[in-house]
Amino acid sequence: VQLQASGGGMVQAGGSLRLSCAASGRTFSNYAMGWFRQAPGKERTFVASINWSGRIDYADSVKGRFTLSRDNAGNTMYLQMNSLKPEDTGVYYCAAVRGYGGSYYVNGYHYWGLGTQVTVSS
Repeated sequence: VQLQASGGGMVQAGGSLRLSCAASGRTFSNYAMGWFRQAPGKERTFVASINWSGRIDYADSVKGRFTLSRDNAGNTMYLQMNSLKPEDTGVYYCAAVRGYGGSYYVNGYHYWGLGTQVTVSS
């Protein structure tokens, strides 16, 4: 499956962005999906995931502010990000793995898209 993330940009603290991850090449509904982010000089870290059964999990740092959703008919996953903080700044990546999924770890995913930059100014 090929993934393409989009929707990043520059916003002020307190603002919102909606990221999209478009998938192509395979049956989208067969894949568990995730969002990760990577700040400059830091490791890529978990943001949110949706497993094959539809369970959604979030990193503690984004709970209550970010919402993951997916549209299987449209082969797209979304990340609605509200009340953004400067510490949310980074490159956001979407990822996929065939099967149950739901991992919080980078090595739990087999497919990655190119990231989209999110910059939150104070």
